[in-house]
Amino acid sequence: MESQKNPCIECGACCAYFRASFYWAECGDTTENGVPVLLTTRIGPFRSMMIGTDGPKPRCVALLGNVGEAVRCTIYERRASVCREFMPSWLDFTANPRCDQARAAWNLKPLTPDNWNTRPGAQPKAA
Repeated sequence: MESQKNPCIECGACCAYFRASFYWAECGDTTENGVPVLLTTRIGPFRSMMIGTDGPKPRCVALLGNVGEAVRCTIYERRASVCREFMPSWLDFTANPRCDQARAAWNLKPLTPDNWNTRPGAQPKAA
């Protein structure tokens, strides 16, 4: 069976649409291998956010590439929980309206089950 490419590798819409805020202690100055603190801003006593994700045209400072074409997270192994927990549509066999919303903002079609080889018996791939 031919494997399909992970559509998130071409997308990146969520990283250039939503604010990525998370508990401040996820940063590398507190947690070993945490989110690099130089890429974050404190936004309250308990929250930090990725630089670039606040404002009218958000884009995470850690996102490299062109949204909808080819992207990658430059801190993928150290990304925040909010990023780790964001579920692309159909990866877990259900739609995610927030994924669809971000993709629509970038004029990208919503993902479908076919993007993940979710035929009966198939195992979804990790994002």
